[in-house]
Amino acid sequence: MESKNKTIWTIFLGYLLILFFILLSNIATAQMSIIYFNAGWNNANGVGWINKLNDCKTISYYDISTDKEIQKKYKIAVIPTVILFKDNEEVKRFQADLSFKLVATREEVQEEIDNQLMSDF
Repeated sequence: MESKNKTIWTIFLGYLLILFFILLSNIATAQMSIIYFNAGWNNANGVGWINKLNDCKTISYYDISTDKEIQKKYKIAVIPTVILFKDNEEVKRFQADLSFKLVATREEVQEEIDNQLMSDF
């Protein structure tokens, strides 16, 4: 009987250890999100690859020609603009040049996402 109780406690402690590591990994994992700003009149210069980025929890789009408040809130001066957030804090902003074309490439944005995620380790 004592051997059976010891086995049960060993299994129980093993499960607790697993739950602890799962909890720890969830805390250590940063939540990356992107907000993409453009306007309907600038669709020709849109960022078609934005939804192909990896490791982003949320990718949101705002049309600043119809939502002036969001433009003010995020201080959008030129479009398109892509803002990268880590745990709801802005960490990097990619903006268009004077021709309203985004200067950054998909690879550059993905590299920044990867760098931000690796900085936690």
